[in-house]
Amino acid sequence: MSKTTRSHGSAKCRKAMAGSKSLSPSPTASAGLPRHGPATEAHTKWLNRGIIGVGASSFFSDSGHELVTSLLPSFLSSTLHAGPAALGAIEGVSDALVGLSKLAGGPLSIDPSRRGKIASGGYLLTALSTALIGICTAAWQVAGLRALAWAARGVRSPARDTLLVSITPKGAYGRSAGIERAGDNAGAIVGPLLAASLVGLLGIRTTIMFSFIPGVFAAIAITLAARQAHQMVASPAGKQKLHFNIGQLRRVGLLKALVPVSFFELGNLAATLLILRATTLLETSGYSTASAVSVAILMFACHNAVASIAAFTGGQLIDRMGPRRVFTLGAVLYVGAYIIFAVTAGGWVILLTGFVLAGAGIGLVETSEQTVVALLVPDGLRGNGYGLLGLVQSFGDLGATVVAGALWALFSPTVAFLYAAFWMVSAVILSPRLSQRKKIIVLP
Repeated sequence: MSKTTRSHGSAKCRKAMAGSKSLSPSPTASAGLPRHGPATEAHTKWLNRGIIGVGASSFFSDSGHELVTSLLPSFLSSTLHAGPAALGAIEGVSDALVGLSKLAGGPLSIDPSRRGKIASGGYLLTALSTALIGICTAAWQVAGLRALAWAARGVRSPARDTLLVSITPKGAYGRSAGIERAGDNAGAIVGPLLAASLVGLLGIRTTIMFSFIPGVFAAIAITLAARQAHQMVASPAGKQKLHFNIGQLRRVGLLKALVPVSFFELGNLAATLLILRATTLLETSGYSTASAVSVAILMFACHNAVASIAAFTGGQLIDRMGPRRVFTLGAVLYVGAYIIFAVTAGGWVILLTGFVLAGAGIGLVETSEQTVVALLVPDGLRGNGYGLLGLVQSFGDLGATVVAGALWALFSPTVAFLYAAFWMVSAVILSPRLSQRKKIIVLP
C-alpha cells in the first residue's frame, strides 16, 4: 500500500510526479497536518472519542433510514400499488445519485474545516427527506425524496470517512473502518426492529415519519466527532482549489484496485430486493401478507446484526493480513447467499441462512473497500479517493438493482439472483488486483 513521504528522492521520481503539479492542491497542502502526533503513530492508543462519534453517527443515521428501507417494499406494493420493477428503479437511480454526489463530495472534504459542516448537514437532509416519504401518495414522489436523501447521504460520506482517517493511527485503519461499519450495520438492526414494533401501533406512514428523530442524533454525533478532529488536525492556510485528481489517484494505484470492487458492486443487490424475495417465498409457503412482511423484516435485522459483527471482526483481520483476503471471503459468502435466494422453494430456515451469508459478506467487503482507500491514497487525495469509491459503488449498485429488477419482472427472481451471483464470482477471480506494492509518492 502507498505511503506519502517527503523526500528529495531521485530525479526519475521527481520527473514522474511533475505532471501532477497542475492538480492542486498538493497532498499535504490540502489535507491539513496533525497538530500532535496521535493520528500518525501506529503504536498509539487508537480508539478515541472522535472514532466513537463517527460510529455513533452511522448508527443513528442507519437506524432512521433502514427503518424506512425495511418498510419500502410493502409501502410501494401494498399502499401505492407499485411492483418490483418500480422498486428496482427507485433503488437503482438513488444509488446512482449517491455515487455522483460522493464524487462531488470528495473535493469538498479535502479542507478539514469543512468536513464537520458537510457531514452534519448531510445527515440532517437525509433524515428529513427520508421521513417525508411517509406522506407520499405516488411512487414518483417516493423516488424523488429517496433520490434527494441519497444525494445528501453521498455528499457527506467522503467528509465523514476522511474525518475518520484523520483521527486514526495508520496501523488501525482497518479497526476504525470496522467501528464505523459496525455502527452502520448495528443501526440497520435497530431500524427494522423499530419498524416491526411501531408499524402495528402507528401505521406505516407515521412510522416512516418517525425516522427523522434518529437522524437528528446522527448530526449531533458527527458534530462532536468533528470537534475532536479539529483538535488533532490543523487546517491548511489559504483557500483550497477543488479538483477530482483522477490522474494522481491512478498513479497511486487506486483505479486498478477498484476493478474487483466494480465487479462486486455490479452484483450487490439492494436489500429491499432480498426482503421482497423473502416476503414472496413466505407467502407462497402459507404465511399471511402481514406475517410474511414481519418475518422478512426480522430476517433483515439478523442480516444486519451479522454484518455488524463481520465488519468489526473484519477490521481486526484487515489490520493483520490486509484487505484482499477479507474482500475475497466476503464475495464468496455472497455467492452462497444468492444461490439460496435463487431457489424457488424453501422454508424460513433456508431464507435466514441466505440473509446471514449476505450480512457477513457485506460487513467484510465494505470494511475492506474503505480500508483499501485509507491505505493506498495519501492524505491530500483521500477525499477524492473516497468520492471515487462511492461513485463505483453506487453505479455498480445501479446496474445490479435495476437490471435484477427487470430480470425479475421479465423472467423470474431465480434469473435475477443468478445474474448477481455471476458478478460476485467475477469479483473473486479479480480480487488479486487489491494486492498493491508499496509506492513512494515524492511531493513536488
